[in-house]
Amino acid sequence: MLMKKALLVLVFGLLALVSRASPEPPQNPYEVPFELFTLDNGLTVILSEDHSAPTYSICVVYDVGSRDEARGKTGYAHLFEHMMFQGSENVGKGEHFILIQRNGGGMNGTTTTDRTNYYQTLPANQIDLGLFLEADRMRSPDISDVNLENQRQAVKEERRLRVDNAPYGRTFEVIAETAYDNFGYRHSTIGSMEDLDAAMLEDVQEFFDEYYAPNNAVLALVGDFDTEEVLGKVKEYFGDIQPRLKQPEMLAFDTPQESERRTTVRDPFARLPRLDIVFKAPPGNTGDWYILAVMADILAGGTSSRLYRRLVREERMAVNAGGGLTERRGPSLVQFVALPTPGTDLDTLEAIIYEEIEKLQTDLVEDWEMEKVRMQIERRNAQSLRSTLSRAMSLAENEVFYNNPGLINTSLQRYNRVTKEGVRRAAELYLQAKNRTVVITLPLTGGGGR
Repeated sequence: MLMKKALLVLVFGLLALVSRASPEPPQNPYEVPFELFTLDNGLTVILSEDHSAPTYSICVVYDVGSRDEARGKTGYAHLFEHMMFQGSENVGKGEHFILIQRNGGGMNGTTTTDRTNYYQTLPANQIDLGLFLEADRMRSPDISDVNLENQRQAVKEERRLRVDNAPYGRTFEVIAETAYDNFGYRHSTIGSMEDLDAAMLEDVQEFFDEYYAPNNAVLALVGDFDTEEVLGKVKEYFGDIQPRLKQPEMLAFDTPQESERRTTVRDPFARLPRLDIVFKAPPGNTGDWYILAVMADILAGGTSSRLYRRLVREERMAVNAGGGLTERRGPSLVQFVALPTPGTDLDTLEAIIYEEIEKLQTDLVEDWEMEKVRMQIERRNAQSLRSTLSRAMSLAENEVFYNNPGLINTSLQRYNRVTKEGVRRAAELYLQAKNRTVVITLPLTGGGGR
Protein backbone atom coordinates (compact mmCIF):
# COMPACT_ATOMS: atom_id res chain seq x y z
CA MET A 1 0.00 0.00 0.00
CA LEU A 2 1.53 3.29 -1.06
CA MET A 3 1.70 5.88 1.68
CA LYS A 4 0.06 9.17 0.74
CA LYS A 5 2.49 11.97 1.37
CA ALA A 6 0.91 15.28 2.33
CA LEU A 7 3.42 18.09 2.56
CA LEU A 8 2.93 20.69 5.26
CA VAL A 9 5.43 23.52 5.67
CA LEU A 10 5.86 24.80 9.20
CA VAL A 11 8.24 27.54 10.31
CA PHE A 12 9.98 27.35 13.65
CA GLY A 13 12.48 30.22 13.90
CA LEU A 14 14.87 29.78 11.02
CA LEU A 15 14.04 26.11 10.47
CA ALA A 16 11.60 24.84 7.86
CA LEU A 17 10.00 21.48 8.47
CA VAL A 18 8.32 19.23 5.95
CA SER A 19 5.55 16.99 7.25
CA ARG A 20 4.13 13.83 5.79
CA ALA A 21 0.83 12.76 7.27
CA SER A 22 0.12 9.22 8.35
CA PRO A 23 -1.20 7.08 5.49
CA GLU A 24 -4.88 6.33 5.08
CA PRO A 25 -6.01 4.07 7.94
CA PRO A 26 -5.74 0.42 6.87
CA GLN A 27 -8.18 -2.24 7.97
CA ASN A 28 -6.11 -2.91 11.07
CA PRO A 29 -7.45 -2.86 14.64
CA TYR A 30 -3.98 -1.95 15.91
CA GLU A 31 -3.42 1.16 13.79
CA VAL A 32 -0.60 3.41 15.01
CA PRO A 33 -1.16 7.10 14.16
CA PHE A 34 1.96 9.10 13.41
CA GLU A 35 3.28 12.21 11.69
CA LEU A 36 6.57 12.44 9.87
CA PHE A 37 8.72 15.57 9.49
CA THR A 38 12.09 16.40 7.96
CA LEU A 39 14.27 19.16 9.38
CA ASP A 40 16.43 21.39 7.21
CA ASN A 41 19.52 19.50 8.33
CA GLY A 42 18.04 16.25 7.03
CA LEU A 43 16.96 14.69 10.34
CA THR A 44 13.78 12.65 9.89
CA VAL A 45 11.39 12.93 12.84
CA ILE A 46 8.43 10.62 13.50
CA LEU A 47 5.98 11.55 16.27
CA SER A 48 3.17 9.31 17.52
CA GLU A 49 0.99 10.48 20.41
CA ASP A 50 -0.32 7.93 22.91
CA HIS A 51 -1.85 9.26 26.11
CA SER A 52 -2.70 5.90 27.67
CA ALA A 53 0.20 6.15 30.15
CA PRO A 54 2.38 9.05 31.37
CA THR A 55 5.51 7.79 29.62
CA TYR A 56 7.22 8.04 26.25
CA SER A 57 9.92 6.22 24.29
CA ILE A 58 12.55 7.74 22.05
CA CYS A 59 14.53 5.84 19.43
CA VAL A 60 17.28 7.11 17.14
CA VAL A 61 18.19 4.82 14.24
CA TYR A 62 21.34 5.59 12.27
CA ASP A 63 21.62 4.26 8.75
CA VAL A 64 24.84 2.38 9.45
CA GLY A 65 25.57 -1.23 10.31
CA SER A 66 28.31 -3.76 9.87
CA ARG A 67 27.51 -4.06 6.16
CA ASP A 68 28.99 -0.55 5.78
CA GLU A 69 32.39 -1.63 7.11
CA ALA A 70 35.47 -2.08 4.95
CA ARG A 71 37.87 -5.00 4.99
CA GLY A 72 40.32 -4.60 7.84
CA LYS A 73 37.89 -2.35 9.72
CA THR A 74 35.22 -4.77 10.88
CA GLY A 75 33.36 -4.23 14.14
CA TYR A 76 33.41 -0.43 13.88
CA ALA A 77 29.63 0.03 13.94
CA HIS A 78 29.32 -2.08 17.08
CA LEU A 79 32.39 -0.45 18.64
CA PHE A 80 30.85 2.94 18.03
CA GLU A 81 27.60 1.85 19.64
CA HIS A 82 29.69 1.49 22.79
CA MET A 83 31.57 4.74 22.22
CA MET A 84 28.34 6.75 22.07
CA PHE A 85 27.68 5.90 25.75
CA GLN A 86 31.03 7.27 26.94
CA GLY A 87 29.97 10.87 27.34
CA SER A 88 29.64 13.92 25.12
CA GLU A 89 30.31 17.66 25.25
CA ASN A 90 27.80 18.34 28.04
CA VAL A 91 27.44 14.85 29.53
CA GLY A 92 30.16 13.24 31.62
CA LYS A 93 31.44 9.71 31.32
CA GLY A 94 28.76 7.33 32.61
CA GLU A 95 26.36 10.22 33.26
CA HIS A 96 23.96 9.23 30.46
CA PHE A 97 23.08 6.01 32.32
CA ILE A 98 22.85 7.80 35.67
CA LEU A 99 20.49 10.51 34.40
CA ILE A 100 18.15 8.00 32.76
CA GLN A 101 18.05 5.63 35.72
CA ARG A 102 17.60 8.35 38.36
CA ASN A 103 14.62 9.66 36.42
CA GLY A 104 12.91 6.26 36.34
CA GLY A 105 13.85 5.30 32.80
CA GLY A 106 15.58 2.55 30.87
CA MET A 107 17.92 2.66 27.89
CA ASN A 108 20.20 0.72 25.58
CA GLY A 109 21.48 0.46 22.02
CA THR A 110 21.99 -2.31 19.47
CA THR A 111 23.87 -2.85 16.23
CA THR A 112 22.97 -5.15 13.35
CA THR A 113 24.20 -5.67 9.82
CA ASP A 114 21.82 -2.98 8.56
CA ARG A 115 21.47 -0.29 11.26
CA THR A 116 22.46 1.03 14.69
CA ASN A 117 19.86 2.22 17.18
CA TYR A 118 19.77 3.97 20.55
CA TYR A 119 16.64 4.06 22.67
CA GLN A 120 15.23 4.99 26.04
CA THR A 121 11.90 5.08 27.84
CA LEU A 122 11.19 7.85 30.36
CA PRO A 123 8.34 9.49 32.28
CA ALA A 124 6.41 11.96 30.16
CA ASN A 125 7.71 14.91 32.20
CA GLN A 126 11.26 14.10 31.03
CA ILE A 127 10.87 14.80 27.30
CA ASP A 128 13.65 17.38 27.43
CA LEU A 129 16.07 14.96 29.07
CA GLY A 130 15.74 12.31 26.38
CA LEU A 131 16.02 14.81 23.53
CA PHE A 132 18.98 16.60 25.11
CA LEU A 133 20.96 13.40 25.67
CA GLU A 134 20.42 12.06 22.15
CA ALA A 135 21.20 15.43 20.55
CA ASP A 136 24.35 15.97 22.59
CA ARG A 137 25.91 12.67 21.57
CA MET A 138 24.84 13.10 17.95
CA ARG A 139 26.57 16.49 17.96
CA SER A 140 29.69 15.85 20.03
CA PRO A 141 30.48 12.40 21.49
CA ASP A 142 33.67 12.12 23.51
CA ILE A 143 35.93 10.36 21.01
CA SER A 144 39.25 10.05 22.82
CA ASP A 145 42.13 7.60 23.13
CA VAL A 146 41.03 6.69 26.65
CA ASN A 147 37.44 5.93 25.62
CA LEU A 148 38.54 4.06 22.51
CA GLU A 149 40.86 1.82 24.48
CA ASN A 150 38.42 0.95 27.27
CA GLN A 151 35.59 0.24 24.81
CA ARG A 152 37.91 -1.76 22.57
CA GLN A 153 38.61 -3.99 25.55
CA ALA A 154 34.89 -4.15 26.42
CA VAL A 155 33.99 -5.26 22.89
CA LYS A 156 36.81 -7.83 22.83
CA GLU A 157 35.53 -9.29 26.10
CA GLU A 158 32.01 -9.36 24.65
CA ARG A 159 33.35 -11.29 21.69
CA ARG A 160 35.03 -13.81 24.00
CA LEU A 161 31.80 -14.32 25.96
CA ARG A 162 29.37 -14.50 23.03
CA VAL A 163 31.47 -15.97 20.22
CA ASP A 164 34.92 -17.36 20.93
CA ASN A 165 34.13 -19.12 24.23
CA ALA A 166 30.43 -19.86 23.75
CA PRO A 167 28.88 -23.10 22.45
CA TYR A 168 28.09 -22.66 18.73
CA GLY A 169 29.40 -19.10 18.90
CA ARG A 170 31.55 -19.54 15.81
CA THR A 171 28.76 -21.42 14.02
CA PHE A 172 26.82 -18.22 13.40
CA GLU A 173 29.88 -16.55 11.87
CA VAL A 174 30.69 -19.55 9.70
CA ILE A 175 27.12 -19.65 8.35
CA ALA A 176 27.42 -16.04 7.15
CA GLU A 177 30.96 -16.54 5.85
CA THR A 178 29.87 -19.56 3.83
CA ALA A 179 26.45 -18.49 2.61
CA TYR A 180 27.24 -14.93 1.55
CA ASP A 181 29.63 -13.65 -1.11
CA ASN A 182 29.10 -9.95 -0.34
CA PHE A 183 31.63 -8.85 2.29
CA GLY A 184 29.11 -6.61 4.02
CA TYR A 185 27.05 -9.61 5.09
CA ARG A 186 29.84 -12.18 5.25
CA HIS A 187 31.56 -10.81 8.33
CA SER A 188 30.09 -10.67 11.83
CA THR A 189 28.77 -7.49 13.40
CA ILE A 190 31.03 -7.83 16.41
CA GLY A 191 34.13 -7.83 14.19
CA SER A 192 37.42 -9.67 14.44
CA MET A 193 39.97 -9.38 17.24
CA GLU A 194 42.62 -8.34 14.72
CA ASP A 195 40.54 -5.47 13.34
CA LEU A 196 39.54 -4.30 16.82
CA ASP A 197 43.19 -4.28 17.91
CA ALA A 198 44.20 -2.35 14.81
CA ALA A 199 41.55 0.38 15.17
CA MET A 200 43.14 3.82 15.54
CA LEU A 201 41.54 6.97 16.93
CA GLU A 202 41.53 8.63 13.50
CA ASP A 203 39.75 5.58 12.04
CA VAL A 204 37.00 5.80 14.65
CA GLN A 205 36.65 9.57 14.22
CA GLU A 206 36.37 9.12 10.45
CA PHE A 207 33.65 6.49 10.93
CA PHE A 208 31.67 8.90 13.11
CA ASP A 209 32.06 11.73 10.61
CA GLU A 210 30.79 9.53 7.79
CA TYR A 211 27.67 8.08 9.38
CA TYR A 212 26.54 9.74 12.63
CA ALA A 213 24.85 12.81 11.21
CA PRO A 214 21.27 14.13 11.32
CA ASN A 215 20.77 13.50 7.60
CA ASN A 216 21.68 9.84 8.17
CA ALA A 217 19.33 9.28 11.12
CA VAL A 218 15.68 8.89 12.05
CA LEU A 219 14.32 10.09 15.40
CA ALA A 220 11.05 8.54 16.58
CA LEU A 221 9.06 9.41 19.70
CA VAL A 222 5.97 7.54 20.85
CA GLY A 223 4.02 8.35 23.98
CA ASP A 224 2.32 10.96 26.14
CA PHE A 225 3.14 14.33 24.57
CA ASP A 226 1.75 17.03 22.30
CA THR A 227 3.07 16.74 18.75
CA GLU A 228 3.39 20.47 18.07
CA GLU A 229 5.12 21.11 21.37
CA VAL A 230 7.58 18.23 20.96
CA LEU A 231 8.31 19.23 17.38
CA GLY A 232 9.43 22.60 18.68
CA LYS A 233 11.68 20.89 21.23
CA VAL A 234 13.21 18.66 18.55
CA LYS A 235 14.05 21.78 16.57
CA GLU A 236 15.59 23.36 19.65
CA TYR A 237 17.84 20.42 20.47
CA PHE A 238 18.70 19.04 17.04
CA GLY A 239 18.19 21.92 14.62
CA ASP A 240 21.72 23.34 14.77
CA ILE A 241 23.52 20.01 14.26
CA GLN A 242 25.22 20.26 10.91
CA PRO A 243 24.51 17.69 8.18
CA ARG A 244 27.37 15.95 6.44
CA LEU A 245 27.97 14.55 3.01
CA LYS A 246 25.91 11.37 3.07
CA GLN A 247 27.66 8.18 2.09
CA PRO A 248 26.17 6.27 -0.85
CA GLU A 249 24.04 3.34 0.26
CA MET A 250 25.97 0.10 0.48
CA LEU A 251 24.64 -2.33 -2.12
CA ALA A 252 24.20 -5.62 -0.29
CA PHE A 253 23.49 -7.74 -3.33
CA ASP A 254 24.73 -11.31 -3.53
CA THR A 255 25.55 -13.47 -6.51
CA PRO A 256 23.23 -16.44 -7.12
CA GLN A 257 24.59 -19.77 -5.93
CA GLU A 258 25.34 -22.42 -8.50
CA SER A 259 25.70 -25.34 -6.12
CA GLU A 260 25.37 -26.41 -2.49
CA ARG A 261 27.96 -25.07 -0.03
CA ARG A 262 28.99 -27.22 2.90
CA THR A 263 31.46 -26.92 5.75
CA THR A 264 32.17 -28.34 9.22
CA VAL A 265 33.03 -26.52 12.46
CA ARG A 266 34.86 -28.17 15.34
CA ASP A 267 33.62 -26.56 18.55
CA PRO A 268 35.46 -27.13 21.87
CA PHE A 269 32.45 -25.83 23.86
CA ALA A 270 29.65 -27.77 22.15
CA ARG A 271 28.30 -30.88 23.85
CA LEU A 272 26.03 -31.95 21.00
CA PRO A 273 26.43 -31.76 17.24
CA ARG A 274 24.36 -29.14 15.44
CA LEU A 275 22.95 -29.13 11.93
CA ASP A 276 22.27 -25.78 10.22
CA ILE A 277 20.70 -25.60 6.75
CA VAL A 278 20.19 -22.14 5.23
CA PHE A 279 18.82 -20.92 1.93
CA LYS A 280 19.23 -17.51 0.30
CA ALA A 281 16.01 -15.47 0.37
CA PRO A 282 14.88 -12.08 -0.98
CA PRO A 283 15.29 -8.84 1.00
CA GLY A 284 12.77 -7.90 3.67
CA ASN A 285 9.46 -6.27 2.78
CA THR A 286 9.22 -7.99 -0.61
CA GLY A 287 6.32 -10.19 -1.64
CA ASP A 288 8.26 -13.45 -1.52
CA TRP A 289 9.88 -12.49 1.78
CA TYR A 290 6.44 -12.47 3.46
CA ILE A 291 5.58 -15.80 1.84
CA LEU A 292 8.84 -17.36 3.03
CA ALA A 293 8.22 -16.02 6.54
CA VAL A 294 4.90 -17.89 6.66
CA MET A 295 6.48 -20.99 5.15
CA ALA A 296 9.35 -20.96 7.66
CA ASP A 297 6.87 -20.75 10.54
CA ILE A 298 4.92 -23.72 9.19
CA LEU A 299 8.04 -25.81 8.81
CA ALA A 300 10.10 -24.73 11.80
CA GLY A 301 8.34 -22.13 13.96
CA GLY A 302 7.84 -23.49 17.45
CA THR A 303 6.84 -26.80 18.98
CA SER A 304 3.82 -27.28 16.72
CA SER A 305 5.88 -26.92 13.53
CA ARG A 306 6.42 -29.81 11.15
CA LEU A 307 10.10 -30.25 11.91
CA TYR A 308 9.67 -30.18 15.69
CA ARG A 309 6.75 -32.59 15.62
CA ARG A 310 8.56 -35.12 13.46
CA LEU A 311 12.17 -34.84 14.66
CA VAL A 312 11.57 -34.27 18.38
CA ARG A 313 8.16 -35.75 19.24
CA GLU A 314 7.70 -38.57 16.73
CA GLU A 315 11.11 -39.80 15.60
CA ARG A 316 12.94 -38.61 18.74
CA MET A 317 15.98 -37.97 16.62
CA ALA A 318 16.54 -34.44 17.90
CA VAL A 319 16.44 -32.70 21.26
CA ASN A 320 15.40 -29.50 19.51
CA ALA A 321 14.53 -28.31 16.03
CA GLY A 322 13.45 -24.96 14.69
CA GLY A 323 14.27 -22.13 12.38
CA GLY A 324 12.97 -18.99 10.75
CA LEU A 325 13.62 -16.20 8.28
CA THR A 326 15.95 -13.25 8.86
CA GLU A 327 14.96 -9.76 7.76
CA ARG A 328 17.68 -7.86 5.95
CA ARG A 329 17.77 -4.98 3.54
CA GLY A 330 19.78 -7.21 1.25
CA PRO A 331 19.52 -10.97 0.78
CA SER A 332 17.96 -12.67 3.80
CA LEU A 333 18.37 -16.28 4.94
CA VAL A 334 15.86 -19.03 5.65
CA GLN A 335 17.45 -21.14 8.38
CA PHE A 336 16.61 -24.58 9.78
CA VAL A 337 18.42 -25.93 12.85
CA ALA A 338 18.43 -29.31 14.58
CA LEU A 339 20.37 -30.68 17.55
CA PRO A 340 20.41 -34.50 17.32
CA THR A 341 19.90 -36.84 20.21
CA PRO A 342 23.02 -38.80 21.18
CA GLY A 343 23.67 -41.56 18.66
CA THR A 344 21.53 -40.07 15.91
CA ASP A 345 23.09 -40.22 12.48
CA LEU A 346 23.41 -36.69 11.07
CA ASP A 347 22.97 -37.85 7.48
CA THR A 348 19.62 -39.38 8.38
CA LEU A 349 18.58 -36.26 10.27
CA GLU A 350 19.47 -34.08 7.29
CA ALA A 351 17.61 -36.37 4.89
CA ILE A 352 14.41 -36.12 6.95
CA ILE A 353 14.58 -32.31 6.83
CA TYR A 354 14.82 -32.51 3.05
CA GLU A 355 11.83 -34.85 3.01
CA GLU A 356 9.78 -32.25 4.86
CA ILE A 357 10.98 -29.53 2.48
CA GLU A 358 9.97 -31.67 -0.51
CA LYS A 359 6.46 -32.02 0.92
CA LEU A 360 6.16 -28.23 0.94
CA GLN A 361 7.29 -28.16 -2.69
CA THR A 362 4.81 -30.76 -3.92
CA ASP A 363 1.73 -30.54 -1.67
CA LEU A 364 -0.34 -27.65 -0.44
CA VAL A 365 -0.08 -27.00 3.30
CA GLU A 366 -3.13 -27.60 5.45
CA ASP A 367 -5.72 -24.90 6.15
CA TRP A 368 -5.19 -25.23 9.88
CA GLU A 369 -1.45 -24.59 9.46
CA MET A 370 -2.07 -21.37 7.56
CA GLU A 371 -4.58 -20.24 10.17
CA LYS A 372 -2.22 -21.12 13.02
CA VAL A 373 0.60 -19.08 11.54
CA ARG A 374 -1.69 -16.15 10.82
CA MET A 375 -2.84 -16.15 14.43
CA GLN A 376 0.76 -16.39 15.69
CA ILE A 377 1.82 -13.45 13.54
CA GLU A 378 -1.18 -11.40 14.62
CA ARG A 379 -0.48 -12.18 18.27
CA ARG A 380 3.18 -11.17 17.95
CA ASN A 381 2.16 -8.00 16.16
CA ALA A 382 -0.39 -7.08 18.83
CA GLN A 383 2.04 -7.80 21.65
CA SER A 384 4.77 -5.66 20.12
CA LEU A 385 2.40 -2.74 19.56
CA ARG A 386 1.52 -2.62 23.26
CA SER A 387 4.95 -1.13 23.92
CA THR A 388 5.75 2.50 23.10
CA LEU A 389 9.38 1.47 22.69
CA SER A 390 8.57 -1.28 20.21
CA ARG A 391 6.46 1.15 18.19
CA ALA A 392 9.20 3.80 18.18
CA MET A 393 11.77 1.26 17.04
CA SER A 394 9.50 -0.10 14.33
CA LEU A 395 8.58 3.32 12.95
CA ALA A 396 12.20 4.47 12.80
CA GLU A 397 13.57 1.23 11.40
CA ASN A 398 10.93 0.96 8.67
CA GLU A 399 11.75 4.51 7.60
CA VAL A 400 15.49 3.75 7.46
CA PHE A 401 15.08 0.40 5.72
CA TYR A 402 12.17 1.01 3.37
CA ASN A 403 11.36 4.74 3.51
CA ASN A 404 7.95 3.69 4.81
CA PRO A 405 7.15 3.92 8.54
CA GLY A 406 3.55 3.12 7.62
CA LEU A 407 4.54 -0.54 7.40
CA ILE A 408 3.76 -0.67 11.11
CA ASN A 409 0.10 -0.53 10.03
CA THR A 410 0.17 -2.51 6.77
CA SER A 411 2.64 -5.40 7.15
CA LEU A 412 -0.03 -7.58 8.78
CA GLN A 413 -2.09 -7.31 5.61
CA ARG A 414 0.83 -8.57 3.56
CA TYR A 415 1.15 -11.65 5.76
CA ASN A 416 -2.58 -12.26 5.49
CA ARG A 417 -2.43 -12.19 1.69
CA VAL A 418 -0.09 -15.21 1.62
CA THR A 419 -1.78 -18.25 0.06
CA LYS A 420 -1.13 -21.98 0.19
CA GLU A 421 -0.24 -21.89 -3.50
CA GLY A 422 2.24 -19.12 -2.79
CA VAL A 423 3.91 -21.18 -0.08
CA ARG A 424 4.35 -24.11 -2.43
CA ARG A 425 5.73 -21.89 -5.19
CA ALA A 426 8.21 -20.16 -2.86
CA ALA A 427 9.40 -23.47 -1.40
CA GLU A 428 10.00 -24.82 -4.88
CA LEU A 429 11.76 -21.65 -6.03
CA TYR A 430 14.04 -20.92 -3.05
CA LEU A 431 14.54 -24.20 -1.14
CA GLN A 432 16.62 -25.76 -3.89
CA ALA A 433 19.76 -27.79 -3.29
CA LYS A 434 21.90 -25.37 -5.30
CA ASN A 435 20.67 -22.48 -3.14
CA ARG A 436 21.50 -23.98 0.23
CA THR A 437 24.41 -23.86 2.65
CA VAL A 438 24.94 -26.64 5.19
CA VAL A 439 27.04 -26.11 8.31
CA ILE A 440 27.76 -29.06 10.61
CA THR A 441 29.03 -28.21 14.07
CA LEU A 442 30.75 -31.06 15.91
CA PRO A 443 32.10 -31.22 19.45
CA LEU A 444 35.88 -31.05 19.40
CA THR A 445 36.15 -34.27 21.41
CA GLY A 446 33.84 -37.26 21.08
CA GLY A 447 30.35 -37.52 19.59
CA GLY A 448 29.47 -36.36 16.14
CA GLY A 449 27.13 -38.86 14.59
CA ARG A 450 29.15 -39.04 11.35
